[in-house]
Amino acid sequence: MMDNNQKAKELTITLEGKSPEEVLKYFIDTCDQKLGFASSMGAEDQVLTDMICKINKKVNIFTLDTGRLFPETYNLIEKTSNHYDIKIKVFFPDHKKVEKMVQEKGINHFYKSVENRERCCYLRKKEPLHRAFKGLEAWVCGLRKDQSITRFENKLVEWDEQHGLFKINPLIDWTEEQVWDYIKKNNVPYNELHNKGFPSIGCQPCTRAIKPGEDVRAGRWWWEQPEKKECGLHNQPNKN
Repeated sequence: MMDNNQKAKELTITLEGKSPEEVLKYFIDTCDQKLGFASSMGAEDQVLTDMICKINKKVNIFTLDTGRLFPETYNLIEKTSNHYDIKIKVFFPDHKKVEKMVQEKGINHFYKSVENRERCCYLRKKEPLHRAFKGLEAWVCGLRKDQSITRFENKLVEWDEQHGLFKINPLIDWTEEQVWDYIKKNNVPYNELHNKGFPSIGCQPCTRAIKPGEDVRAGRWWWEQPEKKECGLHNQPNKN
């Protein structure tokens, strides 16, 4: 019997050369209600939301509220929901665990070490994501290869071992230019911070505008080395 990693490779080969819309339709038709779209409300995810809603508005679209998002991000959640006439599900972290972490480490402890930051990401993002994934077989993600060195090896379809799901990356080979061309052409709502030098947007204390010539992910966890810059949704950080 074919294992899940092999199945992911076979699906990548089968769907190679297909448009993102065709890839999405394949999994929407195949997985039905067991497909979820985890949106960070970034530019790529807004493109995917537009594509998904044009195929089937009943797809399970959800986002994570870490408790430390930008006001502009909250505004975009509301604007996107109204624009497409959908209900974006919002998942929150366990407040007791977050309170315990802050009481022990401090409100901005994540600046002090990679371990502290990964623990914060784990409680505020990964645990809620586990709940959001309950009952799903596959999840759609807005990763692109040229976003950072940590994502260059990602494929169109992958077996996500840590979550026990197939991960679908319809925009994996798209450029930033293609993303923004689509947004402009299709009048897709996007985060106002993108107009202020924020190409990648996460939690407010962990995101800054980038300088001219910097990598698009340079504003995320800027105090860390590039190879460490993931929140844990796409790798396996230390959660102890």
